[in-house]
Amino acid sequence: MDSPTVPDEVADHARATGPLESPWIWIILTALALTALVLTIVFRRRKARRRIGIALTLCLALLAGVTGLNSYVGYVRTRHDFALLLQRGGWPFDSLGRSIDGGQVDPQRVAIDTAPSDPNAPTVDRFDLPDPGNGVPAGRTFVLLPPGYAHETRRYPVVYLVHGYPYGGPEDWLAAGDAAGTLRLLNQYKSVGPMIVVSVDLTAGNPGKSWDGLDIPNGPRLETYLAHTVVTAVDHRYRTVSDRGHRALGGMSGGAFAALNIGLHHLDAFGALLITLPYDTLDGNEPLLGGDRKLVSANTPRNYIPTMPFPQPVSVMLTAGSGAPTDCASADRVAAALRARGQRVVVRVEHGFNHTWHTARATLPYLLAFADGVFGR
Repeated sequence: MDSPTVPDEVADHARATGPLESPWIWIILTALALTALVLTIVFRRRKARRRIGIALTLCLALLAGVTGLNSYVGYVRTRHDFALLLQRGGWPFDSLGRSIDGGQVDPQRVAIDTAPSDPNAPTVDRFDLPDPGNGVPAGRTFVLLPPGYAHETRRYPVVYLVHGYPYGGPEDWLAAGDAAGTLRLLNQYKSVGPMIVVSVDLTAGNPGKSWDGLDIPNGPRLETYLAHTVVTAVDHRYRTVSDRGHRALGGMSGGAFAALNIGLHHLDAFGALLITLPYDTLDGNEPLLGGDRKLVSANTPRNYIPTMPFPQPVSVMLTAGSGAPTDCASADRVAAALRARGQRVVVRVEHGFNHTWHTARATLPYLLAFADGVFGR
């Protein structure tokens, strides 16, 4: 089955790199670090200058490494993305981030970087959704609402997106993932129908932990939190079409595993799955389930897809970068298993990309277009 199509302008925007992703940044910093090293060697007999030279060389080398990594991963694209990253670090980084972002203090806008006057741009809402009963102390939920939402009475389909692990967060799909920019262009070219996009927090208050969206024994029950608490809250707060045929679940990397696993466990809730940089095993996180073999198998799609019941059909799109052979193999394996069970599956490989946010951002337009087709606009 063919991948959905999107206008070239949308695809080019999604594939483009931001100013802070330019390789010239780390190349120049590397050159400066080497220059500082040479000068340090030249003036090594002068203790004060040698100390300054060593410190400067180390700082420049560190900055070159960080910017080089960012150029590869594609996590920070713009000044706004950098400011948002700092704002997640707490005081005093929060204040520095807000000053970089022009003193922005409105919590409803911190995760979106589109002109509010653009008629095609989504608007962003944000609310905190703790669920102590399922071990979730807080949950920053970001909701992208379609243009005209405030002035209409119609109901909209919903796409839920899950961030990666570890150190991921719900802001990622709106910053590194550029969900707002992608929706703006899709709306502009009328490539999809109006939809609500929700970026979910599955960190359970501990972003450094790879939870994989699991229901952890004696820990946070993140699958239950997403499939029941979050979905119910969104349906209650917003004008949604609250049935599985108008609800999709997606994610990237560790969030892709969470979306696949949760979606297959809850076919009654989600009619489409949007999986980018896929996994079909726990990939070393089996200890989270306490060594319970039955529980591990029940949360390993590679094991249970061949025999699981499909009382309702599910449509799945999997995407990967050609530079990540493991992702491509995982996508093909999951697709083959689902097709063998009679499910509709599309696989798209983005050439020239790896297991990074570049791939997630580049394939998001196709994932949303696929979901739009399932929603039956």
